[in-house]
Amino acid sequence: MLVAVLGSGLVGRTLATRFAELRHNVILGTRDPQAARVRRWATAAGPYGSVAAYRAAVEDSTVVVNATAGTVSLDVLREAGAQALAGKVLLDVANPVVEPGEDPPTLRPVGDGSLAEQIQREFPLTRVVKTLNTVSPAVMVRPDRLGGGHVTFLAGNDGGAKRLATGFLREMGWPQDAIIDLGDITGARSLEMLVPLRYRLGRTFGHTNFNFAIGTR
Repeated sequence: MLVAVLGSGLVGRTLATRFAELRHNVILGTRDPQAARVRRWATAAGPYGSVAAYRAAVEDSTVVVNATAGTVSLDVLREAGAQALAGKVLLDVANPVVEPGEDPPTLRPVGDGSLAEQIQREFPLTRVVKTLNTVSPAVMVRPDRLGGGHVTFLAGNDGGAKRLATGFLREMGWPQDAIIDLGDITGARSLEMLVPLRYRLGRTFGHTNFNFAIGTR
């Protein structure tokens, strides 16, 4: 499967590397395909990795991952183009943090909306699934680095898109019973609102090698 990962920061490169390891063809979408950092990534990724501008990456892809900074996600997706995104599954792992490094972080929108809902509203023909935004990049791609029992979430309007997202999560090592479906795309609100708690836990622990577990009876 051809996957376009939009965003060449740590999250994007980590996800793109893992998809390439799983032998998916991966295009790392970036504003500057000639930048040294992304060229180094493409070399390290080997035959499964390539780099392209946003629009070219999306046009050729089957699945799109939004790993851009939440404050610029809509601008990047507009640059990629609604026509290129139409009909495709978009996995949104971004968070709408206004000022990176601020603690506690300010989210915009928050409470009565979410970044994922904004994306779905502006690109109604794209099948948006919110997932993986509540864990660090290292845990996203290697959940077995932690003890058992921790979970990840997804939310979206399209059942087929959520099944595809679940397939990717399973490939990366998430057990089926660790993937919790929060229903339609409005479930993204609660996922994004977990970000301030994640920031504070990171400060308390002094690292980001942790995750949430859900106890039920």
